[in-house]
Amino acid sequence: MKGILAKKVGMTQVFAEDGRMFSVTVLEAGPAKVVQKKEKAKDGYEALQMGFDEIRKEKNVKKPAQGHFKKASSPPYRFVREIKMEGFNAGDNITVDIFSKGEKVSVTAISKGKGFQGVMKRHNYKGGPGSHGSMFNRAPGSIGSSAYPSRVWKNKGLPGHMGSERVTQRNIEIFDIKKDQNLMLIMGSVPGPEGGYVIIKSNEAVARKES
Repeated sequence: MKGILAKKVGMTQVFAEDGRMFSVTVLEAGPAKVVQKKEKAKDGYEALQMGFDEIRKEKNVKKPAQGHFKKASSPPYRFVREIKMEGFNAGDNITVDIFSKGEKVSVTAISKGKGFQGVMKRHNYKGGPGSHGSMFNRAPGSIGSSAYPSRVWKNKGLPGHMGSERVTQRNIEIFDIKKDQNLMLIMGSVPGPEGGYVIIKSNEAVARKES
């Protein structure tokens, strides 16, 4: 099991050796510093706490976080997450070359926020007629349940806040690794906006967690 923290740079198009064109997402993957190593004897589980995207000004870091980073003799970071993996110790730098070209990974990020949306965009409702004064174009329709139980059932697909959720996209192929630039090119799209932070894990790690 392995993983690394990254930042979404954007999307572009690249050409393979056989001339085919692919859309890829460019991720600035690492270097991620191991801030703390969780041990089973002390913490009850084994994991690595990583930090990514160093904060230059210490005044922008909250006091509890300052103490945590100073205890680890580490500079403060904007993005700190734990990944259950082995083979590294506190103070080590994890770089993008732990992955290889053609490998399948899973990417976790916070999806783009869409704000308050209706049922057609949020739940893919078909909608009603849009002409001849139907007055029923993008509305959800009847949501009641007659005399019993005289209320709206829970989990009904209704308008509401959309996006800004933790999303994991699995089985994404790595198109290329650029170690000297700390870049990873991922086939297709990944969740989140440009500049958003993502967690990259090997598929083995995600499958084992689900099982």
